[in-house]
Amino acid sequence: MEIQTTTRGGMRVYKIVLLGQGGVGKSALTMQFVTHSFIDYHDPTIEDAYQQQVRIDGETGLLDILDTAGQAEFTAMRDQYMRGGEGFIICYSITDRRSFQEAAEVKKLIERVRKTDDIPIVLVGNKYDLENMRKVSKEEGEALAREFGCPFFETSAALRHFVDDVFHTLVREIRRKEKEALLEMEKRSKKKQRMQRIRSLFSLKRRNKCE
Repeated sequence: MEIQTTTRGGMRVYKIVLLGQGGVGKSALTMQFVTHSFIDYHDPTIEDAYQQQVRIDGETGLLDILDTAGQAEFTAMRDQYMRGGEGFIICYSITDRRSFQEAAEVKKLIERVRKTDDIPIVLVGNKYDLENMRKVSKEEGEALAREFGCPFFETSAALRHFVDDVFHTLVREIRRKEKEALLEMEKRSKKKQRMQRIRSLFSLKRRNKCE
C-alpha cells in the first residue's frame, strides 16, 4: 500500500469528505465545527470546501473538509470525491430511515471506488436533539458501525453535541491506519531483505561447490 500525504505550511493536511443523503445535516455539522454556528437551512450545492486548523493529541494538522451534496443529480460526482478523500464521515439523520439505508450504500460505493474496505470512516447519526421524531434507534446505528468496523456517534449539529468528536476521531483513524500501513510495509521490506540474503548465501555456496 502506497502512502501519500500532503503538507501545507509544514502542517499535515487531512482530506476529509462528508457523504450522505441530502437534508441529513452534513452542512450544519461542518459549519458548527468550522464556525461554531448553526445554520437551519442550507441551499443544496454541488460541494462546499472548508479548511480548519486543529491540534489533536498534541499534533497540529489542517483539515481540508469537502461537504458534498446528497441530491440525486450530483451522484455522478461521488466517484471523484471518494478517490480524493483520505477519510470519510458518512452521515444519516435519526429522523429519516431512508437516509440510514443510504449510509450502507455509500460505504459500498466507497469500497468499490477505492477497491478496499480498509478506509478511515466515522458513521454519524445526526439530529439526535429531535428525539420525538426518531426513526432509527441508536442500537441500529451501533450495529451498522460494527458492520463497517468504524467509530459511531449520534450528534446534534443544532446543539453542537459531539461535533468536534466526529472530526477529531476521523483524524485519529487516518493516523492509525497510516501507522498500520507503514508497519506492514516495513515487515514486507524486512522479509524481502531476508529472502535476498538467503538467496545470496545459496548462490555463494553453489559457487564455492563449483570451484
